[in-house]
Amino acid sequence: MRGRRGSVQAHPGRQSCRTLRLSQGRTKGRAMTFFSPPRRIETSIFTRLPDQFRKPRRTAWADANQGGREIDSFLEGPSFDRQGRLYITDIPYGRIFRVNAQGAWDLVSEYDGWPNGLKIHRDGRVFITDYKRGIMLLDPSSGNVTPFLETAASESFKGVNDLVFAPSGNLYFTDQGQTGMHDPTGRVWKLTPDGRLTCLINTIPSPNGIVVDAEESFLLVAVTRANQIWRVPLPASGLTTKVGIFSHLHGGPGGPDGLALDDGGNLLVCHTGFGSVWRLSPLAEPLDRIVSCAGVGTTNLAFGGPERKSLFITESRTGTLLRAELETPGLAMFSHAD
Repeated sequence: MRGRRGSVQAHPGRQSCRTLRLSQGRTKGRAMTFFSPPRRIETSIFTRLPDQFRKPRRTAWADANQGGREIDSFLEGPSFDRQGRLYITDIPYGRIFRVNAQGAWDLVSEYDGWPNGLKIHRDGRVFITDYKRGIMLLDPSSGNVTPFLETAASESFKGVNDLVFAPSGNLYFTDQGQTGMHDPTGRVWKLTPDGRLTCLINTIPSPNGIVVDAEESFLLVAVTRANQIWRVPLPASGLTTKVGIFSHLHGGPGGPDGLALDDGGNLLVCHTGFGSVWRLSPLAEPLDRIVSCAGVGTTNLAFGGPERKSLFITESRTGTLLRAELETPGLAMFSHAD
């Protein structure tokens, strides 16, 4: 017995299922996006780590964080002093470099540590987030590095990563360790000028770069393993509430790393593993993509130059310092506050 043939009619008010694509202009064949393509900005090589400072070998840090490959450096933490000199950290070899306006390098310090982030206080002290040793202080004249904050209530940190000073002098820093999607226990800490230490949040899968707005009303935190930027409000009560996702990156083998703000409130995000820096509006709309002309390891960044319109980017795979010229100056850092 043969069954009757029939056909299923689509609901008269619905379209059949298909992939939607934008239909405006030259979008044929391009996947749907909610934004216009960001402007592309090219970089140039400002300077590279001189060969005399390169030490290609395996290290304990590289074994844990770079798949055991031999590396000659891993540059991070760029920060300008009032004299226009750029301080840079080299994590696996415990080195702090200083680069002048002509691109010449000086070794300021070499010590037993893994220095990552670096920021300068307005009184001239140089603060370092050291993965193994906590918060350290560098004396730029002597090169001596001494402990400043090694523990929280007698417990070691997971592995501090980056830091930022607010205009009030409050210090905010990330405690990343080896956290990630498998272990979302990374933390953000606040240290007041009178020494009060508070954990603001302890549920982050890999907190990395960090910035604070000019009014100290919120933090933005790079959450590397989740490929997100989180927004952490800073209410007057001091309570942590309504933490949310400010932006998603598209993905890839890396994620968001160092962060910076400009005078327009736009956020600049180093996308390590993708060789780019994204410039996002205060509403998280992608405005610019600043593209590395060296490797894909764009890890951190700092505004410099006489008008703070030159963006300097550490490219850690090749030991290179990149430069891009922007229209909007960077937000003045606490190091340059009156």
